[in-house]
Amino acid sequence: MARIGDSELIINSDGTIFHLHLRPEDLADNVILVGDPGRVDLVKSFFTSIENESSSREFRSATGIYNGTRFTVLSTGIGCDNLDIVMTELDALANIDFQTREVKSEHRRLTILRIGSSGAIQPDIPLGGYLFSEISVGFDGLINWYAGRENIALEDFEESFLKQVTWNKYLPIPYFVKASERLTELFRGSTIPGMTIAAGGFYGPQCRVVRLPLVNPDLMEELEKFEFQGRKITNFEMEGSALAAMAAHLGHDGATICLIIAHRYAKQANPDYKPLMKDLVKLALDKLSGKC
Repeated sequence: MARIGDSELIINSDGTIFHLHLRPEDLADNVILVGDPGRVDLVKSFFTSIENESSSREFRSATGIYNGTRFTVLSTGIGCDNLDIVMTELDALANIDFQTREVKSEHRRLTILRIGSSGAIQPDIPLGGYLFSEISVGFDGLINWYAGRENIALEDFEESFLKQVTWNKYLPIPYFVKASERLTELFRGSTIPGMTIAAGGFYGPQCRVVRLPLVNPDLMEELEKFEFQGRKITNFEMEGSALAAMAAHLGHDGATICLIIAHRYAKQANPDYKPLMKDLVKLALDKLSGKC
């Protein structure tokens, strides 16, 4: 096997990986991702014991036990660019020998679930609902940088999208990718199934207008109307496509589940969502640990 160069995968002098500051032994097979570093405290409050904690920039982590199952919770910050870092380094911790810098002969498959907040697009999705992104729609363009795009993308969805929606030629080519089938089945019945846009920003890329006009002022209406194979676009968030795509590329189970805290169609929002988020975290931990 080829040795991975020092500049391609940076390992810190203390044996931790460059951005996440974790050692291979610090990582559990079950990983909860949250955007907000402050939400790490919420997730780890459910742990009955904590092995280790780390903090570097927006990347905070803790590894501990819940219901007899080992979990790592990790904050990612905002955006698909950060998920590119997080997913690459999580996979490296699991599947690269830090001593030889070679890929291990036996693949370690991680379960990586992102828990976030989101804004609904369709009128029948309630505030406070739990939405599982069975399909993620990447407006970020990340997977176009990696070989093998055709192996994970839903090209029929992409073709239909570009026929139905006005898409400016200067924007990244959108991609559609499925979440882990195992996680999709695990959360079916307890969540709303969704097809979720991961936008490259909070304002313009999610069709918000403050002072700058949009290149396509009708995009929001077109997104609401888009439908293919009985599926409609359900909500906006900012990381799920990178998670689903990188997990599929790297051979991990990856998915996103979001609490709906805003409704773009009805122009409503719920700023007091923290109790509902706590319930969602418990649901996720219970599902992944086999408690329910």
